Amino acid sequence: MPPRINIPPVSRVLLITLGLQSLLSAAIRYRQWTANSEIVIPYLNLIPQLSLVYPWTFLTTTLVESNVFTFSIACLTLYHGGRYLERAWSSREFAKFLLVVALIPNTLCFATMVIFFTFTRDERWTLTSIGGTIPLQISFLVAFSQLVPAHTVTLFRGILSLRVPRFPLLYVGLVLLLSLTPMLTAASFLLSVYGLVTSWTYLRFYKPVFPDLMDPSTANQASSLRGDASETFAFAEFFPGPVRPFVAAVSDQIFDILVAMRVCTPFSAAAARGGDGYHHHGGHHHGAHRGAGAPGSARAEAERRRALALKALDQRLHAATANAASRSTAAPTPSAAAASAPAATGPTVQTQPSAGGQKAMTTPAAATSAAPSGLLGETNYNPDGEGEGGRS
Repeated sequence: MPPRINIPPVSRVLLITLGLQSLLSAAIRYRQWTANSEIVIPYLNLIPQLSLVYPWTFLTTTLVESNVFTFSIACLTLYHGGRYLERAWSSREFAKFLLVVALIPNTLCFATMVIFFTFTRDERWTLTSIGGTIPLQISFLVAFSQLVPAHTVTLFRGILSLRVPRFPLLYVGLVLLLSLTPMLTAASFLLSVYGLVTSWTYLRFYKPVFPDLMDPSTANQASSLRGDASETFAFAEFFPGPVRPFVAAVSDQIFDILVAMRVCTPFSAAAARGGDGYHHHGGHHHGAHRGAGAPGSARAEAERRRALALKALDQRLHAATANAASRSTAAPTPSAAAASAPAATGPTVQTQPSAGGQKAMTTPAAATSAAPSGLLGETNYNPDGEGEGGRS
């Protein structure tokens, strides 16, 4: 009997909605196609000049792809990335994340296009379609950068090896190049940039900490904890080593402005001394590397606990996948079940794995196709940032 494809509920809804809306868009374009006109669908896609009377397009436009190539990439992204993140965070938190990273980038892109039209009076800005899964794709890459910051992806049979935090910036560069061709529009580049900033800001400062990742001594405080103040998730970590000091300085200044506007609150000194890598609601770490000069022991302890938490999550996802596979097989006879029951054991979520080396993946898609836990693999505990890229 073939194994049953197990897709969590939110990811399943995303895939179905993407398929239905993209098919509807293709059918409308086919019926209305002419050689001399560009077809826009203001009640399905977000068009700045036409879609204000269709407010739902600020969300629906994210799950509409206009060609087979981008549709295929979107399906792979939502299937592998969505399935992994939903199991790691829970369906509720994953749905909240999707809502944030879809609505905010679309709104900011809409406002930017209107501003460009105001200064240029070129109607092409307000008639450009804003849509596609680009905000979701780059947001998934940012989320993976938070979950597996020390993971290395090996491409082209070892010719190129990159840490996961390098991929969001590479993705933005790729979208920029494609936006210079007919395949993507200028709105796609804006969506990628706003998606990067929005997803990082939400994960850094506002997303509730998942209780299973917490140390047992602080698990009862999980409901009051927000964000991720670890140095491995600083915004400058997305950039190559030579430009990190400049990015860190600029992000510090932006963070100070947000603090002055009471949008953010500085990371508390007590939490910084504790070095637990997480903070209470309202207590935020600086956007760059402030706190890099904290005592080495506190920082090392924070990174050690982070690595152990990620490995515990890896075992949890692996155990869940193994249980799902076992349930899909034929049920044993009562006598066989009785004979094998005493010996049936399995790993628990609380089991802490031993320290292991860093494991390289061939490609993210290949790793996730086998099992959700394949993408996580092994994490490397490296509190001083040695290795590829280093730490400023």
